[in-house]
Amino acid sequence: MKIALVHEILIKLGGAERVVAKLADMYPKSPIYTLLQDAQKTEEYFGDKTIITSRLQPYFDMLKRPQWLLSKMPGAIEAFDFSHFDAVISSNSAFAHGLKTGRKIKHICYCHSPMRYAWDYTHQYTKNMSGFKQLAIAKLLNSIRVWDFEAASRPNRFVANSKHVQKRIQKYYRRPATVIYPPVQVKKFKVTSSHEDYFLIVSALTPFKRIDLAVEAFNKLGRKLVIIGDGKHRKALESIAKDNVEFLGRKSDEEVQTYMQNCRAFIFPGEEDFGMTPVEAMAAGKPVLAYGLGGVLESVIEGKTGEFFYEPTAASLMKGLTRLMLHESDYNPKSIRKQAEKFDEAVFEDKMRKMVEGV
Repeated sequence: MKIALVHEILIKLGGAERVVAKLADMYPKSPIYTLLQDAQKTEEYFGDKTIITSRLQPYFDMLKRPQWLLSKMPGAIEAFDFSHFDAVISSNSAFAHGLKTGRKIKHICYCHSPMRYAWDYTHQYTKNMSGFKQLAIAKLLNSIRVWDFEAASRPNRFVANSKHVQKRIQKYYRRPATVIYPPVQVKKFKVTSSHEDYFLIVSALTPFKRIDLAVEAFNKLGRKLVIIGDGKHRKALESIAKDNVEFLGRKSDEEVQTYMQNCRAFIFPGEEDFGMTPVEAMAAGKPVLAYGLGGVLESVIEGKTGEFFYEPTAASLMKGLTRLMLHESDYNPKSIRKQAEKFDEAVFEDKMRKMVEGV
């Protein structure tokens, strides 16, 4: 069977890219089609893969701003030719589900989320723009929503990365979806019962991740917080952080594993469709403090593998951290690890292979 893989844009490495990398390992002869690629930033996962970019790549090479190409992306994803394949697996959070195939070619869409800035976050996305720009972007997003809904009828089967996303697919696309959780490399983490008395965040540093809540809370608490990751919000976060909050920038997967294994607990302050990093922390036997909304409710068990805070405020986060520390002796590292094993990459591979064979 000849299979093509499709991922919207390969310009960074995050949870969605880990899913694509695993699919590429499962189907090593499959090329990866993508609208845009930054080969330097994605070499760690995809340096040895066959990558086919869209007609937008030359413009991205000049502009380096994918958002300026937003209006051209629907047409570019539709222009890919898959006529010589038997099946296509798309990794979608915006446009990949809209690819076109012939009737005999099966299309399985692994959906990380329906397009958030077109549906859930439209007002947040445009609120700080000037009046004219806000109007223009709102008009563009409206046309993209129309395309997005129509394009959602094209895949033969939707796979959701969580029950949370499964509900959103039903809400916005009116399509059923099978839940297959993303692949977490559980076996790469060692369970440790000791710690070095620091709390850990591993995240892209963007406003939607709500790292500011954790910085504000730890500023008041005075406890050590280590933040791994980079992004456009880093300077703003560093400007408000006190000396007990340490920013390390991007680290390799091996370095992240070491920090996970030696932290006291993992902090996850934003809403995510699933959230792979909390599961990685649990793979190391570490409890998680997470904002109680989104896919993390399906991985973290309150009182057994971590705690939740339910209001997006620093005060609520601090209360959750107090509960976590009070019950710290009740968390069993081996039990926490056992929960993480439910999301191991072997489970993902088994379920995805059965899905592909079934379709």
